[in-house]
Amino acid sequence: MAFSVNTSASAFIALQNLNQTNRDLNITQSRINTGLKVASAKDNGAIFAISQSLRSDIGGLNAVKSSLDRAVSTIDVALAAGEAISDLLTELKEKAVSAKDTGLDTASRNAINSDFTQLRDQISSIVESAEFNGKNLISATSTALTAITNPTGSKTITIGAQDLSLGGSIISLTAAQTISTSADASSAVTTISASASGISTALSSLGSGAKRLEILKDFISTLSDTIEIGIGNLVDADLAKESANLQAQQVKQQLGLEALSIANGAPATLLSLFS
Repeated sequence: MAFSVNTSASAFIALQNLNQTNRDLNITQSRINTGLKVASAKDNGAIFAISQSLRSDIGGLNAVKSSLDRAVSTIDVALAAGEAISDLLTELKEKAVSAKDTGLDTASRNAINSDFTQLRDQISSIVESAEFNGKNLISATSTALTAITNPTGSKTITIGAQDLSLGGSIISLTAAQTISTSADASSAVTTISASASGISTALSSLGSGAKRLEILKDFISTLSDTIEIGIGNLVDADLAKESANLQAQQVKQQLGLEALSIANGAPATLLSLFS
């Protein structure tokens, strides 16, 4: 090869190699800084598109979890209210059975009836208060509870409402029911017994619905974690490997600088030809 001071092929080659080393070093440093081997579309367009789609699914699943959490809380409130009403029916039946005694004097019957009406009215208070996030599942005007179950919101799960109000389809005990006479008390015992049976069925239905939601919540949580792990497998950098690459590239950078320095100094040897 001819000697020339205008063109130094070895210097060009050394510079190209050094530039490539610097590019590789920048990539490695970016991976270490971000923890990602695919941080943007220019790193790997296909993998980035897939990971973005999966991240979108996770966002949808987070919305599903929020919907299910609200639904579970609503049913929990309804169950707590239903159990309280069931306890009240037990007390009401005890009062009614006591009032069936024909030997009670007027004062005693009035006292028992007063307790009965107070307990009876407490049922209405509980029903009115059994609300979560604006949703009451046990009032006379209640509608079914619906929660989304997939990231797009196209699928739902529905839990039926239970009317636990006085004089409703489940509790036949009315807001006007008293036990002021033995006959009224006898009628109340029958009504309360039927109501107690009905509320047991209602609570069983609500409990089954709550169990379905809990199972679905666990599945959605597991699915979200699995997708998160899948994204990590696609885009996360192997930091141990990148650490080793960093050290190797730093050494290559130093050697490249030395090689470029030597190549740049080569034309100076031509001076000896003219001395």
